[in-house]
Amino acid sequence: MTKLSVNINKIATLRNSRGGNNPDLVKVALDCERFGAQGITVHPRPDERHIRYQDTFDLKAVIATEFNIEGNCKEQKFIDLVLANKPAQVTLVPDVLGQITSNHGWDTIKEKDYLKEMVSVFQTAGIRVSIFVDPVLEMVEGALATGTDRIELYTEAYASNYHNDKERAIAPYITAAKKANELGLGLNAGHDLDLDNLQYFAQNIPNLLEVSIGHALISNALYFGLEKTIQLYLKQLA
Repeated sequence: MTKLSVNINKIATLRNSRGGNNPDLVKVALDCERFGAQGITVHPRPDERHIRYQDTFDLKAVIATEFNIEGNCKEQKFIDLVLANKPAQVTLVPDVLGQITSNHGWDTIKEKDYLKEMVSVFQTAGIRVSIFVDPVLEMVEGALATGTDRIELYTEAYASNYHNDKERAIAPYITAAKKANELGLGLNAGHDLDLDNLQYFAQNIPNLLEVSIGHALISNALYFGLEKTIQLYLKQLA
């Protein structure tokens, strides 16, 4: 079964909007685990507009499932944060300063030498590494040369086109996934996956190990409640 890692950035956004500690980010993370999530994801950014750097330390101290830290490894503070916490997985995402949300994968060919260096830094610390990539064969093949353990397919294009033509929308992802399987790369996915499009994606992507879902899941929880929402997402992955 594909694991569900809940991205709790939006919980932090809500908390930060009023100051204080309501909602309690750590409690929400523990509740997500209690409700069945197999992992917790955070994506700290330099402006700390959602996840604060201290949150990462607080979460690492209590999380019992898989902890995944996403972010841009071109920021030294991010590298230091990951090495200090040693999560189960670090996902390298090529964000730029001030970016609202992730919107593209790495160019694993042009950035090969840099990524190879970063992958080695984290792996030496005992951290599994995943690289965020678009569903392009050359980028998947390029990822292999970096030494990464996994890739995470950036799924916004799939989600955006799912309702228009789901078979066409998923086609490049199937091709990319098969190439990753062939090369021995572990496979994750994330971005704009939701209750409408998740099941079809999971059923058609071979050996999908993990999905990271935040915005849609937290939005659904406003209507269904967090426990029921997590159960609904897990059902899509069963």
